[in-house]
Amino acid sequence: MRTGSRLSTEPANRVTVGVMVVDDQAVFRRVAHAVIEATEGFRPVGEAASGPEALLYADQLQPDLVLMDLQMPGMDGFKAARQLMDAHPHSVVVLISLEDIEGLEAAVAACGAVGFVRKQDFGPRTLRDLWMSHGVAR
Repeated sequence: MRTGSRLSTEPANRVTVGVMVVDDQAVFRRVAHAVIEATEGFRPVGEAASGPEALLYADQLQPDLVLMDLQMPGMDGFKAARQLMDAHPHSVVVLISLEDIEGLEAAVAACGAVGFVRKQDFGPRTLRDLWMSHGVAR
């Protein structure tokens, strides 16, 4: 687990968005970590390999943005997102998966997530767009 504060002020009074990655695949967590570090205005504050671990770490880290894998053993991303949002309504949760979830928009909204991104589409531009669309207004 990597730790850090919720928000920090950088030079020029820019706000840094703290991002936690929740995915059972260590390879994707490493890739997401690298993307977050390479994106100006964002920094990784932690990672988790399961839904229950994500809930525990979110209590400690208070992430601004959570990238939550949809398919994890034990607790899927829908259930983990719902519980995380109940405990941390200030966080923005985005579900991620290799597969497209066409037709599940209502389920995404019902669990408290603001959207869905395919892992293969995740990059700096997607990260910035997600925050500008969903996080800045919170």
